[in-house]
Parts: sequence; structure tokens; C-alpha cells
Amino acid sequence: MQTIVTTVPRLTSPSFVKEISTNTSICIAATIIVALAAHISIELPFTPVPLTLQPLAVLGVGLLLGPTLGFFSMMGYIAEGLAGLPVFSPSGLGGIAQLLGPTGGFLMAYPFVAGIAGSLTNKTLVQSKSRFLAAFLACSVATAFLFISGAGWLHACTGLSLQQTASEAVLPFLPGELIKILIAAGVYSAVNLSART
Repeated sequence: MQTIVTTVPRLTSPSFVKEISTNTSICIAATIIVALAAHISIELPFTPVPLTLQPLAVLGVGLLLGPTLGFFSMMGYIAEGLAGLPVFSPSGLGGIAQLLGPTGGFLMAYPFVAGIAGSLTNKTLVQSKSRFLAAFLACSVATAFLFISGAGWLHACTGLSLQQTASEAVLPFLPGELIKILIAAGVYSAVNLSART
């Protein structure tokens, strides 16, 4: 009983309410950034998967907000899309149809991609003194998870062969994703460097 009595005031304290309010605002801002990145989209004639800046934005959210806020921000992003807000790439049908469509595996992976990027960066920094290297390695693993989820879902939805799935959902995007990983790691490193000076 004593534990309940001592924790209830903490949940209603001004500092706790302020922290929740601040974190909610940060998460909403993150979803807006990812939504804007989704609308920078190029449809490719040989695949239902568009070329967008979403993966870069999701990696950035995970790196800058950390694993927990990054994960919940992207859960919020998916919830916004399911509610009918125009936050997904305009090349899809929108809403639940887009989440369950051929590119839904990429969307469903976003919370985990952000979580992996944030978590592995923190863990890698223990062994590596280089923030850029830690972020680069973490983002590479997170992007690998993104492709496994996205390509796996596309394969299940369309019945394409594994070779066709790789040629439509993985191989054409690898050079661009490497650039996005380098940008995300560079921005993370620069932001942390400026914060320490």
C-alpha cells in the first residue's frame, strides 16, 4: 500500500506531466518529418515499391530520439496513416489498404527500424568511440531488417519468386540506402558534436 501512495503523486506531479507533454510533442514532430519524407516519392515502373526518403527519416528519428521514443513515434506514424491521414507515400492507396498492400512490410517495420537504430547505436558506442561508426553500423542492421520485412511481405502478398522479390524490393534500392545510411550517421555525428561544444 505504501508503494501505491508514494507513486501516485509522482504520476500527477508537474514535472511528470511536463515530461509526457514534451515527449508527445517530440513524437508528433517526428511523425510529421517522416510524413513529409514519404511525399518525396518516385514511382518506379518495375516495382510497386516507390523510392522515398522515408527510410532516411526513420533512421534519423531512431538515432536522434533513441530506441524508446523512436519506436513509439513510428507507432504513432502508423496510427496516423490507419486513421486516414495522408502520411503514407502518395503512390499507395492510403490507410489500412496501404498497410496491408504489397509495400506494407516496409511500413510495419518502421517502429522496429527506429528502435534498432537507436538501441544499437547506444550499445555500439560502448565499444567504439566513433559516433559516426556506431550510427553507421546500427543503421546498416536496421536497414537490413527493413528489407527483410519489406521483401518478405511483398513475397507473401504477390507470390513472386525470391529472385523476382529481390529484384523488385531490394537490389535496386541498395545504392540509395547506403547513401541514406551515410547521411543519417553523418547528421547524428554532427548533431552530437555540436551539442558537446
